[in-house]
Amino acid sequence: MAELSTKPYLIRAIHEWCVDNGYRPYLAVAVDARTVVPQEYVRDGEIVLNVSADACNRLRMGNDLIEFEARFNRIARQISIPVENVTAVYAAETGQGMAFEVELSAEEASPEDGATGHAPAPTAAQAGRPARAARRPMLVEAPQPAPASADAGANAGEPKAGESDPSPPEPPAQGASARPKLTRIK
Repeated sequence: MAELSTKPYLIRAIHEWCVDNGYRPYLAVAVDARTVVPQEYVRDGEIVLNVSADACNRLRMGNDLIEFEARFNRIARQISIPVENVTAVYAAETGQGMAFEVELSAEEASPEDGATGHAPAPTAAQAGRPARAARRPMLVEAPQPAPASADAGANAGEPKAGESDPSPPEPPAQGASARPKLTRIK
């Protein structure tokens, strides 16, 4: 019998921790053909979803799929996310949570979407990274304030000697619900 992945258990644990502390749990998801989400809210092949009790109904977090119903622009939509496509689960208020590496094959990242007639674009990180067999989780903490000058923080995100896996790049800011910068905790 194949060993079960720890990822769905970690996602449920961080979600429960968020709820117990009164935080809003958010999921960052890499979108592919198997991901059922409103395509008009997908940015750079990724969508960030509020999965708090106030934001969704009938949340079911299984070992293979996360399913729920949520309203987008006052229209109820059924959401279905493969667990392997979750790139992060975190508290919106603090940014604390866990990030995961997700590798999408070329076929998964660019199939044609029947509703819009075009494919969601893979993120820059997905397009430039070689495929890896291991998907290692990373603990994350609240984002750090930006350095005072632009030059001071130029090398802050680069890996140190001996590190082979830098933190994922920060997506462009999208308002109050933008995903925080995820940093590795050693």
